[in-house]
Amino acid sequence: MVQVTRHSQEMQNCIEECISCHSICIASVQYCLEKGGKHARADHIQTLRDCADTCQTSADFMLSGSPLHPLTCAVCAEACERCAKSCDTMKEDEQMKECGEQCRICAESCRKMSEGLSIAA
Repeated sequence: MVQVTRHSQEMQNCIEECISCHSICIASVQYCLEKGGKHARADHIQTLRDCADTCQTSADFMLSGSPLHPLTCAVCAEACERCAKSCDTMKEDEQMKECGEQCRICAESCRKMSEGLSIAA
């Protein structure tokens, strides 16, 4: 577990959820490519990669204390929701079920971090 004492507990939780979501999405890409068929559809693989990438970016922005983290968290929440929906189309598969669940948890956490978002220059 990454321990960052200068962040609020809510932010620390979000960082950890992003890291967990990134990990399961990356593992799921490989799993889906090996499984083939509907699991390996290009749109599903792209959704998993988008989710993994935005989770990693959001965690990095929060860890570095970037004032832009609410923006990356907003995008991450959207990517996670889309990924959860894509995984739900194969919820009979345990890997996809677990991935979708983690994506929903991360989406909720990132949504909280992006509340009150203002894009003032």
